[in-house]
Amino acid sequence: MASSPHVLVAGGGLAGLVAARHLAGGGVDITLLERRETVGGRVRTVERDCYRFDRGFQVLFTAYPAVQRELDLEALDLRRFAPGATIAGPDGRTVLADPLREPGTIPATLSNPVVAVGDALRIARLWWDLRRTDPETVLEDGTDETIRAYLDKRGFSDRFIDEFVAPFYGGITLDRSLSTSSRVFEYTFRTLAAGEIAVPAAGMGAITAQLADRVREVGGTIETGVRVESVTATGGDSSGSDGSVRVETDTGTVAADAVVVATDPPTARELTGVDAIPTEARGCVTQYYALPPGVDLETDRRLLLNATEEGPNHVVPHSAVAPTYAPDGTTLISATYLGGEGQWPSRQSGASRGAAERDGELSELTQRTLESWYPTQRFDGLETLHTERVPFAQFVQPPGFREQLPDVRDPAGPVYLAGDYMRWSSIQGAMESGRQAAKAVIDDLSASRGR
Repeated sequence: MASSPHVLVAGGGLAGLVAARHLAGGGVDITLLERRETVGGRVRTVERDCYRFDRGFQVLFTAYPAVQRELDLEALDLRRFAPGATIAGPDGRTVLADPLREPGTIPATLSNPVVAVGDALRIARLWWDLRRTDPETVLEDGTDETIRAYLDKRGFSDRFIDEFVAPFYGGITLDRSLSTSSRVFEYTFRTLAAGEIAVPAAGMGAITAQLADRVREVGGTIETGVRVESVTATGGDSSGSDGSVRVETDTGTVAADAVVVATDPPTARELTGVDAIPTEARGCVTQYYALPPGVDLETDRRLLLNATEEGPNHVVPHSAVAPTYAPDGTTLISATYLGGEGQWPSRQSGASRGAAERDGELSELTQRTLESWYPTQRFDGLETLHTERVPFAQFVQPPGFREQLPDVRDPAGPVYLAGDYMRWSSIQGAMESGRQAAKAVIDDLSASRGR
C-alpha cells in the first residue's frame, strides 16, 4: 500500500481485538472504539475482595486453532479442569472421567450407572472417527441435524444423553434440549478430545487483556468509553474501492477508509442494516458463592453436572481448579442457570421483582439443589458473592444455521463484519472471524490502491 489507510474497529471483544491486531500488523492505521471502559465484551473478569468472577460461565478450549494461533498460552498461566465430570442427581453422585488420560479412574468410570458399556464403546468410536477429521471441514461437510438426533442415530442410551450430554452440552451451547446443530457438537467434541479445558490464573479477562496488549504492541490505538452510534458509507462499493465511511460516536464524527463492525449482533444489525445477522439469543445467569467452612463438593477439578432439569445446569468448583480465583482459606463455586429467569420457579413474575429478590431466589434454589446432592453436608451458610446476567451469551444455532449467516462484506460500502455469529458461537468463531475480517479489509484496500 502506498500509504497507511485509516480503519476503525467498532467493538473491543475477541473479534474486534483480533481484527485490530491483524490490521495493525498489516500496516494499517487502526483505531478500536469500545463503548465500555474496558475491552473484553463477553470475556471479562470482575475482581473484588480478592475474588475473581468471570462474565458468566467461560472456559478456554486449548485445542481451538485460533486460540493456539492468537494467544500465548504459557503467559496466561492456565489452570486446567480434570477431564470428565461429576454427575449429580436424586440418586447420588457418580464420576465420568477419561480413562485414557486418567487410568486410575477406570474402576469408577466402569461402575458409573449413567454410562453403560455400550455408551463407553460408542464414545471411543466417536472419538476415533472425529480425531481424524479436519476441524474446519466438520462445520461444512456431512448431514446436519440436532445433537439429540445425531446421538440417537449413533445408538447412545437415553439415560446417557439426558443425564450427561444434556447438562454438559447445555454448558457449551446453552441448550439443554440438544436442538443445536450436530456440527457444533462434532467440532467441540473433537476439540475436547485433542486438548483441555482451562482458565487463566487471573481469570478469563486475561485473554482479552493479552489481545489488547498485542494490538498496542503493533501500533494500534484503543479508545474506551466511546460509543459508535452510526456507520455511513459515503462512497464506493462493498469492495471498499474509492470509498470512505463516516462514523458518528457519542464524542463526535470520525472519517475512515473502512470500518470493521465487531459489536454484539443486535448492535451490528442496527449499525449495518444487514438482516442476516442473527439476533435470536440464548442467555444464562451465573451466580458465585463462597462455600461454608468445612464443606467439600468432592469433585476434584471436575464440573458438577445436574442430571435433572430442576436447579442449575452445572456447578463449577472455581477455587479447586484455580486457587487464584479466591482468597486463601475460602472455596469459590458458581452455579449457572440457562435461559431467562422466567423459566425458573418463582413467587412472582420477573418484571415485578427487583434484582436483589431474584438473586435471593436463585441462591435459595442453588442451596436446595446442593443439599439434595449432599444430604450429609450443611449449606445454610452458603454466601452469595456475585451474579452475572448475560442475556445474549450465544446466538441460536439450529441445524443448517451456517447457510444463513452473513458474509464479511455484506454491509454497503467499505464496511465489514466480525463476530462469532459470522462462523459459530464460540471463542474459536469470534477469533477466526476477526482474522478473516482483517484479511478482507487489507485485500480490498490493496486492490483498490493498486488500480
